[in-house]
Amino acid sequence: MNDSNSQDNSKMRLQVYLAHAGVASRRACEQFIADGRVTVNGVCITEPGTKVSAGDTVCVDGKPVTPEETKRYILLHKPAGYVCSLSDEKGRAVAADLLKEKYSERLYNVGRLDMYSAGLIIFTNDGQFAAEISHPSAEIEKEYIVETSLPVPPGLVEKFMRGVRVDGVFYKCVSAEQLGARRVRVVLIEGKNREIRHVFEYFDAAIKRLTRMRIGSIENGGLQAGQFRELTPQEVRGLLEQARKNKGLDSDAGGRASSYVKRRSSNDSRN
Repeated sequence: MNDSNSQDNSKMRLQVYLAHAGVASRRACEQFIADGRVTVNGVCITEPGTKVSAGDTVCVDGKPVTPEETKRYILLHKPAGYVCSLSDEKGRAVAADLLKEKYSERLYNVGRLDMYSAGLIIFTNDGQFAAEISHPSAEIEKEYIVETSLPVPPGLVEKFMRGVRVDGVFYKCVSAEQLGARRVRVVLIEGKNREIRHVFEYFDAAIKRLTRMRIGSIENGGLQAGQFRELTPQEVRGLLEQARKNKGLDSDAGGRASSYVKRRSSNDSRN
């Protein structure tokens, strides 16, 4: 009886296994399973709740995957012209490829930046971390600098802060500040698809350059386009604590976050 319970405890849900293997976030892995891209011991599995153990052979698109011991948290300054995807059917440059020369782990982006935008984006192989900070309830701030081709139209900044409806979608930034005739700082939380671009286009303000400068408490710190660095354990902990605080889970923030930091510190000592 005890042996049976021990075996059950050693198993994990398939989407969690895939996230730990660095395939994608847990939510994205659920879609991989639903799309029939995952097999376990040669059998196609489409139910996310399926449990697997260390002895099972798990494949995604025919390629075996296994949980990775070393967890990576990479901050990349994505150049404009790169897409945020694990691969691109149109043959466009992929941001994750900028990391492949240094990292052998499968790293995927947490959130997105559109192809024509530049700036900070986090890559990881830690599915739980990605799920924690990318969930809408985490309310992690992202700060952008917007440069326009012509002077910013009067009223754009004020209306963006009050909220504006564009093609049936309501957009409202946390804050906005005009820094010059053609330069605006915008802070978002929700970050709907191409939100800043839609709002500026609505006001006929053509965007020349759009750059993300901050994610939560993590700022650029001098990274040039195409450069990257690993987040410190303190930065990882800070993002997790902020996310859980915003979700109203303060009591567990320290414990959950510290587990990530301890695991990361242990991994660092082995490399």
